[in-house]
This record gives sequence, C-alpha cells and structure tokens, in this order.
Amino acid sequence: MAFEIGDKVIYPNHGLGIVERIETKTIMGTTCGFYQLRMANETTVFVPVDNVDGVGLRRAITDEEVQRLFDLLGDGNIESHQNWKGRFKDNSDRMRTGSIYDVVEVLKSLSHLAKSKSLSFREKRMLDRAKFLVVSEISEVIGEKVPVIDERVDSSLEQCFSTQAKNEARAKAAKATRATKAAAAPPAAPARAARTARAS
Repeated sequence: MAFEIGDKVIYPNHGLGIVERIETKTIMGTTCGFYQLRMANETTVFVPVDNVDGVGLRRAITDEEVQRLFDLLGDGNIESHQNWKGRFKDNSDRMRTGSIYDVVEVLKSLSHLAKSKSLSFREKRMLDRAKFLVVSEISEVIGEKVPVIDERVDSSLEQCFSTQAKNEARAKAAKATRATKAAAAPPAAPARAARTARAS
C-alpha cells in the first residue's frame, strides 16, 4: 500500500500518525525508502516503504466506517477465554494486526472481563491501549473531542454488555423450557412391545 505526504495512517499499537516526508536513507550499506510519520504524541517514526504490509501500516478509517465501529462495539457479541494464557495470546495477536476491528474485539472482551474480576497489570495495560486506539482514531476521523468519543464508546460498551446478558438469559430460559417439556413427556413405548401388539 502506497501513501502520500499528508495521509493519515495508523501504525499498529502506536495509533494515528501523519505522513510528513518520504525519503531515502542508507543504513548499514542498504538504501531504501522510508515514510516519516509524526505521531499524535509528537514523536517521529520511520517506516520502511518495503515493510508497510509487514508492520500493518494502514490508512485511517473513513467517516462511513465509524458507525460500523459503534455497531460492532454494541452488538452484544463478546469473545471470552477462561484460560489466561490463551486469552492474552489471542488479544496480543489482535492488537498486532493493525485492524481497528480487531482492537474493538479486544476492548469488548477485556472491558467485560474487568466488570467481574481484577485484570492483571499486562491485561489492564492492553485494555487501556485498546481504548486509546479506538477513541483516538474515531476522534480524529470525525473531528470530535476525545472526551465526547470516550463517553460514546463507554455507552456502546454498556449496551453490548446489556445485550449479551439478555441473550444469555433467553438462552437459559429456552434450555429450561426444553428440559421441562422433556421431563413431562410420556415415555416412549419400547419397540418390542409395539411389535408384539401388532402381531396379536
């Protein structure tokens, strides 16, 4: 993917930056092109042009995708792992893809988990990072202040948790209904008895 000066880009796990320059550098005898990015925290990052796909550098989402993100945030679908190591690996892999949709899944999963238990230091740091990445990108794309977007994200997450709780309650009720019907149903006559009756 090629970028131009002035493009808003997302550098996985670092957030939003702007392409300030495209230049050629020689490092350890190797000459290659670099994108010079100015990140939101004013730091400068150089990304090799030939390694854009490898690091997951991408353009910021569009205005149209913002609503899709909020729909995803509040859809009630939350992936959860009971095993800490498996959960941490999956979430770490998602954070490295550069996809804002993967980051949203991490945000939902860890936010939901944090409501019922204390997160480890590493997971708490990952949760904070996921929220920062989601809020900052949406804020930049639609030109709204961070506190406003932060509140909207929190509201969508609460909707997500409420929807999930309702879905779980409905599933339990349906299971209980099936169990009650099964218990109340008369036992089926043995096949041998049925054949004997027909024979007589």
